[in-house]
Amino acid sequence: MSDGLADTSIIIDWDKPAVLVALPDMVAISTITLAELAAGPHLARDPLERARRQTRLQQVESLFDPLGFDIAAARSFGQVVAAVTAAGRSHRSRVADLLIAAVAHANSLPLYTRNPQDFVGLDALITVKAI
Repeated sequence: MSDGLADTSIIIDWDKPAVLVALPDMVAISTITLAELAAGPHLARDPLERARRQTRLQQVESLFDPLGFDIAAARSFGQVVAAVTAAGRSHRSRVADLLIAAVAHANSLPLYTRNPQDFVGLDALITVKAI
């Protein structure tokens, strides 16, 4: 069982010492993070950056068995969108972040992120751990 869910920003920076020491021993990722990482190489214009992103994707694929976006996460997503909207924020521009938050909520896991501002308004649903 995992002790937390890492969002995409954590996985991108996971080799930084400040990130490594702040993460729990057992951290999970979601299939949404894997999807974002899979898009990365295709979006990079620089060949070296494309190769770096492809390497990170392959590392993540070999190390993690991602938590899926299942029925429970789909139901949680409704609550996440409602909470963000109630906080006066738009959910439309941050769909991937909110899908990840829904996976954390559905699995009762704290969410580790480098970008806590992406999850403002969700305090009643999930614990956001900024690194």
